[in-house]
Amino acid sequence: MIKVSAVSKYFQGKKVLDNINTEFFPGKCNLIIGKSGSGKTVLLRTIAGLYQPEEGFVSYDDRILANMSREQKIDVRKDIGFIFQEGALFDSMTVEENIMFPLRMFSSMKRKARAERVNYCLERVNLKGINKMFPSQLSGGMRKRVAIARAISARPKYLFCDEPNSGLDPQTSILIDNLIMDITKEFNMTTIVNTHDMNSVMEIGDNIIFIYEGKLHWQGDKHNVLESDNKELNDFIFCSALTKKIKER
Repeated sequence: MIKVSAVSKYFQGKKVLDNINTEFFPGKCNLIIGKSGSGKTVLLRTIAGLYQPEEGFVSYDDRILANMSREQKIDVRKDIGFIFQEGALFDSMTVEENIMFPLRMFSSMKRKARAERVNYCLERVNLKGINKMFPSQLSGGMRKRVAIARAISARPKYLFCDEPNSGLDPQTSILIDNLIMDITKEFNMTTIVNTHDMNSVMEIGDNIIFIYEGKLHWQGDKHNVLESDNKELNDFIFCSALTKKIKER
């Protein structure tokens, strides 16, 4: 479990996150939603340790990140998988080399064991046999799946996903959502997904927090997100003609 306790974050004197208190649970798809500029990406990166909060703290299974020694932080890093918005694959590396990169960095596995792990991860994301291809040879959806394979290669306990469906068509987005949900439950990971995709919210939102102007305005799940009386949340969800028709029903 990851716990966020009274976290505030500033940039150039402006408070971007304001006293955030929440928890993210293992075996669940925990979603952070909110409009652009709301602070959700800053929150995700603060939780992942990429930013340091000026106030409050983040803890991993009751271990406070800010209080850890350098060695302890490295151990936590080994337990983290991160899926970046654009995939962030290394263009000069093959698919196999990309997925193997965390294993070379954070494990003592021998070459044969690393290769076996790569094959397993590719099979897990339904991309068996593309080991020697380069990212430039793949479709957008395939690159996202390779990014997921790389993120889970070192068997992380915590998985962070920054807009994993960005730039994908609706069908591929659903495929990525289902894949993230399946591996979260299969490996009992604490998965945190930063998204504004309402399909993702309704498909995989086991635990949802809504950020508005840097504050936590609502928390719930996919079963009650459409029934909230929170004005800011409703303005965010029912902003399109399609979602307005859903609300009218």
